[in-house]
Amino acid sequence: MNLGFYIILAAQFLSALADNALLFAAIALLKEFSAPAWHTPLLQEFFIISYIALAPFVGPFADALPKGRVMFISNSVKFAGALAMWLGMPPLYAYGIVGIGAAAYSPAKYGILTEYLPPSQLVEANSWMEGSTVIAIILGAILGGQLATISPHFAVAVITGLYLAAAGFNLRIPRLPIDHRMPRKNLLYILHDFGHSFRALWRDPQGQVSLAVTTLFWGAGATLRLVVIAWAAFALGFDLEHSTQLTAIVAFGIAVGAYLAARYISLEHAVKALPAGIVMGGLVMLIAFTHDWRLACLLLFLIGALSGFFVVPLNALLQHRGHILIGAGHSIAVQNFNENIGILIMIGAYAMMVKANLSINLIVLAFGAFVILTMGGIYRIYRNQS
Repeated sequence: MNLGFYIILAAQFLSALADNALLFAAIALLKEFSAPAWHTPLLQEFFIISYIALAPFVGPFADALPKGRVMFISNSVKFAGALAMWLGMPPLYAYGIVGIGAAAYSPAKYGILTEYLPPSQLVEANSWMEGSTVIAIILGAILGGQLATISPHFAVAVITGLYLAAAGFNLRIPRLPIDHRMPRKNLLYILHDFGHSFRALWRDPQGQVSLAVTTLFWGAGATLRLVVIAWAAFALGFDLEHSTQLTAIVAFGIAVGAYLAARYISLEHAVKALPAGIVMGGLVMLIAFTHDWRLACLLLFLIGALSGFFVVPLNALLQHRGHILIGAGHSIAVQNFNENIGILIMIGAYAMMVKANLSINLIVLAFGAFVILTMGGIYRIYRNQS
């Protein structure tokens, strides 16, 4: 890996650190405003709705400009959202603006890997990217939780500065030739092009399996973060600061799993990591019967490690197939569209269960069972195809 890759990595790390710290600062602001408990999962809904609504447009946008420039523009939108939150805009709306920037940022940050690196380095590059993102999640959760105990408004001010630092690295990203520029830019053509990209990935056997798994992973991961915070408050009596540290343990496990995947799983054998997802669902269900924080830490670490082990190779496979079939930016946009529909549905279901006053342990059991059934179904489809 050369210097240019590490500049990309640093830009992604700082931007992801700010995204995750801002989530917990926004949660603290909601508590300060005495918002209903079900507003907390809505933060994620407001954030990810842009990934779905803008999916047909962010892929062509990422492929129409040098991807470093796209990352800079997108990061500037995130900065504007954080600044708006600091100036007093309601957290749900401000975090939604940050989501617009994140939706445009994602196709560029992953798409640039397929343009900058050969296929033989994609699993390793994804391991680095996922590992740095996970470290950003860990530190972001801790930073956001710690700063919010001082003052949620102070936390938002510091996080706004992180977006500025990320912008500095965005400007230093190597300039690459534009890939898969669209021949026409009218609305109907863009929507038709997105529909073509969507069908191309779902009809490709390897793309289908990897897309299904990554969709499930991100939907489950985003929901699990909120479930762990609520469960830790109920079962362990943890406050927000300590609950965020538990979510950081999951993220640390993902980093370890990503490292193991990069070392032992090649791109050609990515789908062999699927059974790890089934085991992960079983460990999630065990959390409902846990009352000791040390055992909880072990389970959460293992859940994270299994997650990283199966998602990193499949993510690399999806990027590789997408780059070949439809272009890097288009591929990541389709991936984001599917993954964030998964997040929207799963967090929406969680919000409804919270609003219905269901027991958090019952929610944990339902969540784990869902992961087992869906991962088992995907694995069976793969076995029938091979």
